[in-house]
Amino acid sequence: FATFLVLLSAAFLRAMWLGVVEGDGLAAAAATQQTVDETVPARRGSIVDRHGVELAVSEPADDISATPYLVKDPVATAARLAPLLQLPEDELAAKLARRDTGFVYLARKVPGDIAEKIDSLGIEGIDLAPGSRRVYPREWLASQVLGVLGQADDSPTDVGRAGLEFLYDEALAGRNGERRTVRDALGDPIEIRDAVAPQPGKTLALTIDAALQDKVESVLADVGATYRPKGATAIVMDPRNSEVLAMANWPRVDANRPGDAPAYAQQNRAVGHTYEPGSTFKAFTVAGALQDGKVTPDTTFDLPPQIQVADRTIGESHPRGPITLSTSAILAQSSNVGSIKVGLTLEKAGFDKWVRRFGFGTPTGSGLPGEERGIVPAVEEYSGSSMGNLPIGQGISVTPLQMTAAYAAIAGDGVLRAPRIVRSVGEERASHPPGKRIISTTTAREVRSMLEGVFAPGGTAAEVSISGYELAGKTGTANKVDEKTGEYSKSRYVASFVGFAPAKKPRLLVSVMVDEPQGAIYGGDVAAPAFGKIASFGLSYLRVPPR
Repeated sequence: FATFLVLLSAAFLRAMWLGVVEGDGLAAAAATQQTVDETVPARRGSIVDRHGVELAVSEPADDISATPYLVKDPVATAARLAPLLQLPEDELAAKLARRDTGFVYLARKVPGDIAEKIDSLGIEGIDLAPGSRRVYPREWLASQVLGVLGQADDSPTDVGRAGLEFLYDEALAGRNGERRTVRDALGDPIEIRDAVAPQPGKTLALTIDAALQDKVESVLADVGATYRPKGATAIVMDPRNSEVLAMANWPRVDANRPGDAPAYAQQNRAVGHTYEPGSTFKAFTVAGALQDGKVTPDTTFDLPPQIQVADRTIGESHPRGPITLSTSAILAQSSNVGSIKVGLTLEKAGFDKWVRRFGFGTPTGSGLPGEERGIVPAVEEYSGSSMGNLPIGQGISVTPLQMTAAYAAIAGDGVLRAPRIVRSVGEERASHPPGKRIISTTTAREVRSMLEGVFAPGGTAAEVSISGYELAGKTGTANKVDEKTGEYSKSRYVASFVGFAPAKKPRLLVSVMVDEPQGAIYGGDVAAPAFGKIASFGLSYLRVPPR
């Protein structure tokens, strides 16, 4: 009995010691080991095309973690998990053998079917936290436009790092939830309580048409195989409302494996690349002179083989003798001398006004991340020869989207609109600023009529045609500036084409830019045929009736 009293007293004193002296510390340790507060990632919203075709979705995926001190045999456990996680056994064994922590990640975003197999093994100390992973079902389609995700430093969920994933990250991400799990001494959950339910992200519906986007990327791939350029970009737009139906870049990038592509290919060059437009810019020189009443479509100019502007002598792309051409013929035949003469009628201030009125030198308003504003010199920065360069698209840099938007103003009866690429965010229709009239309807129609001549005999794209449709557009071939010498290169060019159809009432606008093509350099040879293929498919696909 005495022995019993001694033992009982010792137990009482020990209980008093643990409860009073060490109580707070033991309670904290118990809470750490038995109660786990977890963030429940919200399901990221999908990105779909204008018809609901899924371009980016989130699929169930689990994070696999371990409580090392509960893993009885780290080496054997690693051997069982390694084939499923496709990780080295020694790497897993090292994590499972750690005794300096009660938690360690083994793998993140493991597909649901693999996670189920791991769960079915019933290995003590191995835990699965539900989540999701981003998947791009169409793989290559519009990958530079969609963008990429990356792991956030302070969050278990991915965040947008580029493209639309970045621009609409807040709407797509939703709101994470919070979950508290109480475990027993063996680590098995005995209570799971959702403190805050996760709120899924919103669906982002684009103006892009997946079928048309796929065709455009296919055409650019053919251009890449034929001319081996540094890169190529094409944009398809509905000029009636400036909705972007396709925005493609070559080389292509697998959106599910963006790290496999070089940084150059990952860039959305439609907004992030600037170039000197060359002859495609002549349409705006002519449009400004028409609107200001300096010329008419029938005004004729006597054109020598070359023209002297200050200290610079400028000739045509192909040698010729003296000739007389109307304003319409100057544009159709892409005469440098004639375009400069038209530009000189505007003088410096007038010309600068029209360059900026068509939106050059400022972002288009598309809102796309990484959009450049281009380079437009101020009037006070003009040199004596600037009015010999600028009217023919030299000494000024633009983005492909700027050129597309400006031509959409001509195709859209003189109204300049910000390009639109998002139709709705969740249930809310995307708002867009109203367009701004920059030239009259009459002037726009006159320029469109002139651009039809580009496809007529003697025009720079005479070999391109689509049965049943009148086409209008403009070729461009521009020397690139050599970064070492600061002078125009004689071997590196940008070939481009911008056009629309039907010419009288445009429904489809296509721009193509090919950076440093090999074997052929002219826009009429490289970019115009690509325009023809895209427009031919698009007119049929969109069921635009022929004349």
